[in-house]
Amino acid sequence: MWRLNAVRHKARGRNTAGEEFRLKRREQEREFRQARKDQQLVSKRLIEEDEEEDEGAMDTADSKLWKDQELVELLQGVQHGGEKRASNLRTLRKVLRSPEAQLILIGLENSMQVLVGLLSGSSAQCQLEAAHCVHQLSSSTCARVGAACLPATPYLITYLSGQNAKFTRPNLAVVEAVGFIVAQLLQAKDASEKIIPLVMSSGLTLHLLAALQPQPEYGMGAAIEYAWCLHYLACCDKASEALISQGAVSQCSSLLITLGGAVATGNTEEGIELLIWPLLRCVGNLLAGSALECCASQLTDSRLLAALCILAQTFLQPHPGLARESLWVLNNLTVDSSVFSSAVLYLSLVPSLIQLLPFSKGINTMVLQVLANVAYQGTEYCVQLTHSGLLPALCATLKMADPAVVTLSLEVLCMLLASSSQAAEEFVRLGGSAALEAMRYNSQDELRLRASYLLEHHLPAYSQS
Repeated sequence: MWRLNAVRHKARGRNTAGEEFRLKRREQEREFRQARKDQQLVSKRLIEEDEEEDEGAMDTADSKLWKDQELVELLQGVQHGGEKRASNLRTLRKVLRSPEAQLILIGLENSMQVLVGLLSGSSAQCQLEAAHCVHQLSSSTCARVGAACLPATPYLITYLSGQNAKFTRPNLAVVEAVGFIVAQLLQAKDASEKIIPLVMSSGLTLHLLAALQPQPEYGMGAAIEYAWCLHYLACCDKASEALISQGAVSQCSSLLITLGGAVATGNTEEGIELLIWPLLRCVGNLLAGSALECCASQLTDSRLLAALCILAQTFLQPHPGLARESLWVLNNLTVDSSVFSSAVLYLSLVPSLIQLLPFSKGINTMVLQVLANVAYQGTEYCVQLTHSGLLPALCATLKMADPAVVTLSLEVLCMLLASSSQAAEEFVRLGGSAALEAMRYNSQDELRLRASYLLEHHLPAYSQS
């Protein structure tokens, strides 16, 4: 297979009046990647309830207002065991959908210890119900409830670390639920001080990475939750460098290549996007950190870039958010990188990217960011972008209503026109200069300035006519 270190085009220096635009974009790009990384720490996910259990009449556990004494008795029933323990846990799980009931429960002595202790019990059904109860608490919108779950973190980490790579099917459901809880706790307000250090010192991350590859006979559930745990750890600067040193970039990227190949051939499991999503975010966040050079040493397989394009194209309609995540990773790979920018050209990915420019919801802006990264590398890169048919596409994006799309289009266009007189001639022939002339009357100052700059410095013949 073609390796990335095989092509290292040398970027030529630039000394044009448009350098200020490019330097400004570099700073905006850094701010954008960090802001996006920070934002992903507040996206809690909810486990879907079992529809079969909720069929028919509404259970009384959901409909009545529970008093302190009633919850005490229910918890005692769970604690004392017996034949009704599983049914009591099932009732408690439903009761805990109520924020009021959550507050009552955490106020009861040893309530969390009882629930967490059941995770290592002999009954798989009780294990699963107890895990769902803790999940309900860990995903609470009430800060007090979430804080009450924090003392359980060391046990949950130990539980996950002690699981084998292969599980019995009932135990696998418990592992999946516990993985979900840990992922929720990693988003807690003080997770960076109280939880993430515990996770990193426990050796759990090595176990998470080793168990990422889903086993066909057991499904993807546990791998999905492990990937989300890694994603939230990657959002934290304190953990990201350690993850990189443990090979997280290499392992997640390798799995993305495998999944991208499966998607390309149509050989996929239902719900495969649920695994792809956290993997993309994990790699994207690690690339957005300060240890980018260390990441690059683990990224030597060019198939990753092709896989990202395949994922973006395949999930464009059913899951546009996932397509955008794929392009975000591609953006983080190519920014300030002649190696990855060269790979985009070498693998002929530009035509595929151009096909995505008509689509909104952040798709076309992300594509333009990637193309700007490539163009920024120098004249040779710009010439190849022009030969790939980018100018006609830019003529179309310049007319779009989204100011962000137009601004990025102008930036890419500036670099292409500066690269060769042939590019300027083709742009005029395509009617693009008329669009710039019309933009001189735009209400936004930045667009007017950029359009005037292009006309005066790169299309003077048209500007004087």
